[in-house]
Amino acid sequence: MAVSGVLAALLLCLTGTWGRYDPTWPSLDTRPLPGWYDEAKLGIFIHWGIFSVPSYNNEWFWYQWKGSKVKNVVQYMDDNFRPDFTYADFAPGFTTEFFDPAEWADIIQASGAKYVVLTSKHHEGFTNWPSKYSFNWNSMDNGPNRDLVGELGAAIRNNTTVRFGLYHSLFEWFHPLFLSDKASRFKTNKFVASKTMPELFEIVQRYKPEVVWSDGDWEAPDSYWNSTHFLAWLYNDSPVKDTVVTNDRWGAGIKCKHGDFYTCRDRYNPGKLQNHKFENAMTIDARSWGFRREAKLSDYLSIQKLLQTLVETVSCGGNMLMNVGPTKYGKIAPIFEERLRQMGEWLKLNGNAIYATRPWTHQNDTVNKYIWYTSSKSATGLDVFAIYIRDITTANITLGAPIPTAQTQVLLMGNNKLLSWTHGATGGMVINISDIPFYEVKSQWAYAFRLTHLEN
Repeated sequence: MAVSGVLAALLLCLTGTWGRYDPTWPSLDTRPLPGWYDEAKLGIFIHWGIFSVPSYNNEWFWYQWKGSKVKNVVQYMDDNFRPDFTYADFAPGFTTEFFDPAEWADIIQASGAKYVVLTSKHHEGFTNWPSKYSFNWNSMDNGPNRDLVGELGAAIRNNTTVRFGLYHSLFEWFHPLFLSDKASRFKTNKFVASKTMPELFEIVQRYKPEVVWSDGDWEAPDSYWNSTHFLAWLYNDSPVKDTVVTNDRWGAGIKCKHGDFYTCRDRYNPGKLQNHKFENAMTIDARSWGFRREAKLSDYLSIQKLLQTLVETVSCGGNMLMNVGPTKYGKIAPIFEERLRQMGEWLKLNGNAIYATRPWTHQNDTVNKYIWYTSSKSATGLDVFAIYIRDITTANITLGAPIPTAQTQVLLMGNNKLLSWTHGATGGMVINISDIPFYEVKSQWAYAFRLTHLEN
């Protein structure tokens, strides 16, 4: 090891951190990923704002009305509101009268998630905290008259073991200063200097989020957003410098190239092992991040589909950030709550196959497309978890990838009962499910088998 490497390792041992980071991507990219994030595997995303008042189409409602002029959105406004109605007129309807932060905290804890990311500000510019940099367009001055970020953050920290994070949009669709900077082809940065950066410093110093989830970056380069300088401060001097993680949305062309974890695109589920930590940010409502009053039952992903997505994502080295959209009156709708609690029920039985696991040699099985693998070290060596992502309808399940030995054992998670197995006709192994009567199987929707003492 070079002398510089020895000194860096010594610094890590003495202080628990690496050295200071320069405001450049080559320097920022050397920061190790805080271990808690890789072990967490599951987070909850919450999209909530003024768009929750019309709660129609999706969270881009304002832009679809006044920007891209989506036909059904324009028609909806023409049919239901007076001609001089403005988007700001929706703000008094963001009442949140039934918002109980402790109730939300209980639902999030019950989901089995290890972190939560709340929208502090979406592209509409309305801040869910009393920002000094968003006069009269914030949740204390307008609408709820509450500090929504502060209330949920306190409830999460006081009542759960979940880590608290915040989403923040760098740009705002219709802010005059942003539009002015855009007109100059981003040769000026009045919006960043007076709005974006002050807000980011404000939420980090006030609420100490352990996830800073950036968005709204794509129209301008990272140099316009001053992203690397903010991140250098975040990693060097902020109150969360040792534990915070950030994503990859810090300027045009940055996604999937720089950041503690990559999101690459919404609902990113690559299906194969990745060489950098990634996050699959996805929605329970397949058509929207925000709450929609016109949603159909078929628009909501089933718990089977959600578990399939979680297992595939974790098998390939990622985390899943599962989104819910609360109502304007502050409730997590029953269908969202049901999905979250179902996820938690499954993780109570099968969490050892998900939390703190690592990708195995194989992700998807070689002969059984419904089997995905994770692994973890144990006192007896390496445990491999084969997770079957459909209902069990046969007496046997065939696995092609594992090479068993005479000492190999197969245990059904949840029941913690050993199952018999045989060698496959052309390799692999066949697990005998009929060793346990179907009515005794405790797990639902997906089934995890722990395999020990494999040859590979």
